[in-house]
Amino acid sequence: MEDLAKRHLEALRLSANAFTDHNFIRLESLEPDLAVYCLEIRPESRNPYGMVHGGALYTMADDAAGTAAHSDGRHYVTQSGDLHFLDNRAHGTIRAAGRVRHRGRSTVLVAVDITDEAGTTLATGTFSYFCVDAKRMAVRAEET
Repeated sequence: MEDLAKRHLEALRLSANAFTDHNFIRLESLEPDLAVYCLEIRPESRNPYGMVHGGALYTMADDAAGTAAHSDGRHYVTQSGDLHFLDNRAHGTIRAAGRVRHRGRSTVLVAVDITDEAGTTLATGTFSYFCVDAKRMAVRAEET
């Protein structure tokens, strides 16, 4: 049980993201292989048509999927992301749930659904992540 708690704390640490915070997207819940983010729609969240900006939806999806991938305690980077926009909202709270569908030795596949308060699917997609060495990534960040 201690190992599971340790992995959750690491996933929570990795979910801290200045870009996500800047866009008012928050981690709502985390379990092994499942992460849920929420966004209370604000004026800053909307596109020129008054609906949630597609970039906010994609960010939520990537955050939920990435945090679900990280829930095993390893380190990952996004390899690919595919999101289908089905509907949109101008008000309320929306949620992105990322669920791990497959864990390999070096990759993870995560399915994501974004829904509104009534459970209507607004977007759906899949993201893949590649396992990386955290120390090597830190060195690379210092080099750039």
